[in-house]
Amino acid sequence: MYIVLAIIIFGLLIVTHEIGHFVAAKKLGVKVNEFAFGMGPKLWSKQRGETLYAWRLLPIGGACVMEGEDADTPDPRAFTAAKRWKRVVILAAGAVMNFLTGLIIVLILGAGIKYIAGTTVDHLAPGFPNEGADGLMAGDKLYAINGNRLYYDDDFSLFMQLPDATDGAIDLTIVRGGEKITLRDFPLAPREYTEDGETRVRYGLSLNAIEPTAGAKLKYSLYTAFNFARIVKVSLVQLITGNAGLRDMSGPVGIVTVINEAASSPQLKDTGERLRYVFNLAALIAVNLAVMNLLPIPALDGGRIFGLFVTFVIEKITRKRVDPKYEGYVHGAGLALLLILMVVIMVSDIMKLL
Repeated sequence: MYIVLAIIIFGLLIVTHEIGHFVAAKKLGVKVNEFAFGMGPKLWSKQRGETLYAWRLLPIGGACVMEGEDADTPDPRAFTAAKRWKRVVILAAGAVMNFLTGLIIVLILGAGIKYIAGTTVDHLAPGFPNEGADGLMAGDKLYAINGNRLYYDDDFSLFMQLPDATDGAIDLTIVRGGEKITLRDFPLAPREYTEDGETRVRYGLSLNAIEPTAGAKLKYSLYTAFNFARIVKVSLVQLITGNAGLRDMSGPVGIVTVINEAASSPQLKDTGERLRYVFNLAALIAVNLAVMNLLPIPALDGGRIFGLFVTFVIEKITRKRVDPKYEGYVHGAGLALLLILMVVIMVSDIMKLL
């Protein structure tokens, strides 16, 4: 059930992205030749006005095909004939729709939140080895780990899992008495603590609980959407620094697998909790799609927006119009490389399954 649900969600997120392009293009007077849900052979299609609406075989993609996206055409309503600002709006609209989708999911899920944890130390477990003026004390506010700002307990959990924190020593910035203090190479690692007769492996910190009022839930939900975007930055840094590699990347196959395995976990008590987890991952993916698509990489929307800026500068300097076909060549090459990367990641996902 969760595999099917994951495939449907992934497909809907892609279609939502294309709907953003479609609505913006229509509103700004750009001709849309085809709007399709899915990829591959057509299962159904219908011509309505100037646009062909199609349903294709594989539910893992979609397309909003505009007239003259990468080439000159005499049609005055072609994408390339539209004013530059209109093209930027159309290109950015897909990412905006993805982000809004993720935000709406987060806001809906946030309405049911019953517990929110902050970043202020409520108390330390008995036997915590670094308690005191030179270490941590009750009332200290955890401000940053290795330079990464903390807002809620979720951030503490996230940044303590990164490779630069798993060696047991971190640069921990705290706020004590209104003053920021950085504890260099502070030793902090999971270990066994016994509290209230129960022994568990944990960091030994109990952080403050925040009353889940309507305002607190709204603030936490907005933060969650922001944090999903920040995770993209963290992930890219991990890739660039070599702390993450190909096995840590996932495509549609890997994402569906992760959603299915997570939702099927015996640690989740009932169907309602499993669905909350699935849709939380859907919100994370939606925001990730929004941010990734705006990166200045050829073939992606961000690359196209960057290309519009570059051609604008060239045209201002040379006083000559740049033929759109050259930009098309760049994005075509970028698309080919992205497709190769997708195939490699898909093979990696399948190998991980095996």
